[in-house]
Formats: sequence, structure tokens, C-alpha cells
Amino acid sequence: MNLDPTKMKDWEIAEAAESGMKTVYQLAEELELEKMELYPYGHFLGKLDYNRILKRFKDRKNAKYIDVTAITPTPLGEGKTTTTIGLIEGLGKIGRRVTGAIRQPSGGPTFNIKGSAAGGGLAQCIPLSDFSLGLTGDIDAITNAHNLAMVALTARLQHEFNYGDKILEKKRLKRLNIDPKNIAMGWAIDFSAQALREIIIGLGGKMDGFTMRSSFQITVSSELMAILAIASDLKDLRKRIGRIVVAYDKQKNPVTTGDLEVDGAMSAIMSRTINPSLMQTIEGQPVLVHAGPFANIAIGQSSIIADRLGMKLGDYHVTESGFGVDIGFEKFWNLKCRNSKLKPDAAVIVCTVRALKMHGGGPSVVPGKPLDEAYTREHTKLVEKGIQNLIAHIETVKKSGIPAVVSINHFATDTDDEINIIRKAAESAGARVALARHWAKGGDGAKELAEAVVDAADENSEFTYLYETETSQKDRIHRIATEIYGADGVVYTDEAEKKLKAIQDDPELRYMGTCMVKTHLSLSHDPALKGRPKGWTLPIRDILLYRGAEFVVPVSGDVKLMPGTASDPAFRKIDVNTETGKVTGLF
Repeated sequence: MNLDPTKMKDWEIAEAAESGMKTVYQLAEELELEKMELYPYGHFLGKLDYNRILKRFKDRKNAKYIDVTAITPTPLGEGKTTTTIGLIEGLGKIGRRVTGAIRQPSGGPTFNIKGSAAGGGLAQCIPLSDFSLGLTGDIDAITNAHNLAMVALTARLQHEFNYGDKILEKKRLKRLNIDPKNIAMGWAIDFSAQALREIIIGLGGKMDGFTMRSSFQITVSSELMAILAIASDLKDLRKRIGRIVVAYDKQKNPVTTGDLEVDGAMSAIMSRTINPSLMQTIEGQPVLVHAGPFANIAIGQSSIIADRLGMKLGDYHVTESGFGVDIGFEKFWNLKCRNSKLKPDAAVIVCTVRALKMHGGGPSVVPGKPLDEAYTREHTKLVEKGIQNLIAHIETVKKSGIPAVVSINHFATDTDDEINIIRKAAESAGARVALARHWAKGGDGAKELAEAVVDAADENSEFTYLYETETSQKDRIHRIATEIYGADGVVYTDEAEKKLKAIQDDPELRYMGTCMVKTHLSLSHDPALKGRPKGWTLPIRDILLYRGAEFVVPVSGDVKLMPGTASDPAFRKIDVNTETGKVTGLF
């Protein structure tokens, strides 16, 4: 099949490739799965029964474990998922039995500027339409379960304010004394809907609910998504869901989904999400899709369950972390691996000439607008100036004790001199380097990268965490800020300081995981600061608490849990062919 990315759009390549893809039954057979371990969703998708498979393969040796991360990206992204898929294809080309795990795309980016997250060119996950438009329903289930908690909360508020204790007792309801001014959750929707960031609900009469301020967040930032990413099994998922805090009472005690008696129903909605979805690359390697994106406002990882499965089904397993090393890899390293007890063998840092030029002082990169010619013509000085951003990320990976492989995601406008600058600097910093042409050539274009990864994974490395479990939350935040981001220190608002002290004084909370919220567009909290900023302090404006996920969530800068839709969103180009039923325009 002649597929030319220079002449075809991503959706056209995906559609052409789908005509020859393997059925989900073929994929399952190649993975040595039994009939009852696969739940088909049509001919080309399925969910895998993680519990059956892991029990049957419990004595099988784990695969080599590879994480794909990146430098600080431009707003356009630098092709991390494309590289993940390309590496899977490349490992397949050199004869390795390989599996992959990527994150399910959010409807927010899919219908907005960034588009879907299936990769690009000849390094894509297919079928594209199913992948981009709901897949097997996990995000819909999270949306519904999250909003059911809010239904339970708002209904209880209405009843408590309208009914006396005798009526509540008759209805077998315990008065929770919820404080309507101290609500911990909002509603969820999987679109970028800035108009829903701050809302008033319950307008109308007595029977129309309790009037109060509320909000929406994008679904993939829900605590339920974090729980899905780190849950070890259905029992663990159920336990964590019951601990989610939805509000506080008037004595400032937490009110949980368990207190509202909605946790069981939420778990029932979520029960099928625990099984990862099975897809494939354009070249037919198996890809597990589980959990969601956004490492700037969430954990940003494919799930622990997907990685455990992949590591029993192949000799190499490639997983993906959101955004750059500073947030995605840091959470993979200190949260995901700590929870899973899995130890990675290498990390791939995706790098582009374009991004380094931006970090070197190049003109602003704005989604929807043409690139300045500085990005399409040779400009070695900008690359040289921006290289420090890459060096910072290499140093971070090396702190974890595992080898770093820099993957230069090749663009047609890149020159040999620009590439050589990156190669020389990265090798001097102690990383292996590979030029990757998977977008244009698929697995054949990723052989150099695959060979570098195999070599790195065979290195005798010693994985270690950035901090110990007993390290205080404040010390963890300081270490992440100074050693990973490069800040001089940390400052807190009075409210954040107060919340952090209360957490540290509580023996049930003090050792929970630390999941930072920070912009992905800079090593700092300020998206305008490019390169490797010096002489700055990280401001923490709030501390969120996810009791179910067991995360303390420090919030820095002006990061919002609900993104906005731009003036030229992707949904303008998406349609369906009414003759064939094929979706067009996805990217």
C-alpha cells in the first residue's frame, strides 16, 4: 500500500490503512489470549480482561519497560504519541515482540486545536475514528460517574435545607450538614468549554435544587481519571471511589461519596473501564489504550493495569507520559512507578528542531497561524540557544537512574547542521541520540531509534525515586521545584500554606502522592518563560486534595481545569461521508 504523508492527511492515511488492518481476533491470537479474555467491540476493537490475563501469565517474565516523554513543547506538540507509535513499529521491524500503551484522547483537544492523539503520518494508532470519538466508552463512564456524585451532593443539599430531621430519618437519610460554600467538586464534561468554568446552579423554585455557585472541569482532569490510571484492580478502584471528597460539612469535616451512599453506583458505572482497550498500529502491532491525557492538570499517564498487561504480553513494552519530562515523566517516575512497583529500563525524550528554536528565542508559535520562516529555514543559532531546555530534561531523566534516549523527531525542513548540534549536545550530556523518521517512513524510519532503545534498555541501570515516601509534602514540592523545574525556591499563598500544614499534620494524608499542577509550556510556572529559566520562584496558589486517588495536588500559576475552545477549532473540519459512513477531517 502506497501511503505518502506528504500528499495525504492523517485521516486519509488512517482510512487507507484500515482497509488492511488485522481484526481484533487476530491481534488476540498473536498475543496468545484465550477467547474469554477478549471482549470484542465490533471487528477491530476490544477490551481485555486484565484479571484473567494477569493470573494466567503471572509467572511470565516482564518485558523491558520504556517510557516516552519529551522536551518542553510548543503549543503544537512535538509528536510524542507519533514517536511512541513509531518506536513500537520500529521495534517490530527489528524483530522484537512489542506492545504499547497510550492514553485515550480527550474530546476537548480532539474538537479544538490539537486534534486527536493517535499519532501522525505512518505512525498512527487505528482505527482512527473509533479512537478519537469515544472508543469503548471509558471517558463517557467517567463523566457519568463524576456527575452522579454531583447529583447526589446537590440533591442532598436540597433535601437537608428543605426537610426537618424527622422527615430525613423517615427517608433513612443522615443529616450531613454540608456547607454549600465549601464544595470540593464541580461537574464534568469532556469538551473545552470556558463558558462553564464558573456557573450558578439551582435557579428557580424550591423544587429546582439548591442555589449556589458551581463549576465544570474537563472530564480527563476528574479524580476518577486519576483513580483509573493508578488503580491496581477493581477492588482497589471501588475502595478509592468511596473515599472521594465532594464537599465539607460546617465543621470542615470531609463529606465523601461514601457518606452520600453514591460510591457503589459510581463504581458500577466505572466497572467496565478497568479493562484496557486493544487497538493496533498501522503496521499491526498491539496497542493498549487506557486512561487519559493532561499531565499539566492531572497525572497524564496510561494506566498501571495497561502497563502490567503489556509487560506480560511482549518482550518490550512502550508506554507514554503526558507533555514534557518536568511534569509527565516526573509523575511517571515518582507517582506511577511508586504505585505500580514497576521499574523502567529507559526513557525516550522526544525533541524537535522547531521546539529548540522556540526555546532559543524564536518567534511565538501560535496554533492556527503559519510558522515564522525562522522555523522553516536553517537557523543554527536559535537551536544552540535553545539546547539548554533539552539538557535540563536529560539531567532529570538521569536523576531517576535510567538511561535517556533523545529521539529527534525529523521534519522535512530540518537541516543536517541543526540536527548535528542536537546530537552533539545530547551525547555530551550523557544521552543516546537517534534521528527518527517514523512520520514519513513508519517502522523503517524508526529503526535507528529502536536500536538505541534496545541498547539503552540492556544497560545495567539503578532506578531510584526523587524523594522517599516519608519525605514531607513541603520538602517534596521544594525538591520538584528546584531540582526538576530549576526554581530558586517556592512561595505559598496563605490559604495554600494553611492547607499544606493541615495535610502534613494528618497521619492519613501526609504521605499521599504529590501530583503537581503546572503549565506544560515552560519549565517554570509562566508559559512565556522559554528555554531553561533562571532566577525565578515557583508560586503555589492552592492545594487540592484527592483522597480517593491519594494525591496531594499543589497548583502553581494560572492553570485551569477547564480549557477553552479557540476561534478556529478542529470540529469545523470534521464530518461524515453519508454514503460510506466514514468520518473525515480528524487529525
